[in-house]
Amino acid sequence: MHKEFIPEGKTVNPEFFKGVMDCLLKAMQQICPAAFCSRDFFLLHDNAPTKLQMFASFLPQKSYNPLSPPYSPDLSLPDYFLFPKLKMKLQRLHFVDVTEIQEAVTDELKKVQKEEFSAAF
Repeated sequence: MHKEFIPEGKTVNPEFFKGVMDCLLKAMQQICPAAFCSRDFFLLHDNAPTKLQMFASFLPQKSYNPLSPPYSPDLSLPDYFLFPKLKMKLQRLHFVDVTEIQEAVTDELKKVQKEEFSAAF
């Protein structure tokens, strides 16, 4: 799993999105070189219009195809699988600052098993 936190004061615009995608693809190249070279993977994202435009400008030049479900909040994997899992683990905890929250979220994300993601699909 790859995650990026948006720095304070930044917004997700095409430039930021391209940087995130570049980091993701570099990580994939290191972790799963065979899948990276064969393009034997999918990039799942929600089909929000702004993200779709960012994907449209980034992925064709990289020879990747996104897996794009119809736009619906009901079909967003993070919304029905990942965020509730994080919420259950982190509820009732109090954090001093944003960095502490990011560390706690990262720790919980690392605990999610590969099989759980497969089952969610």
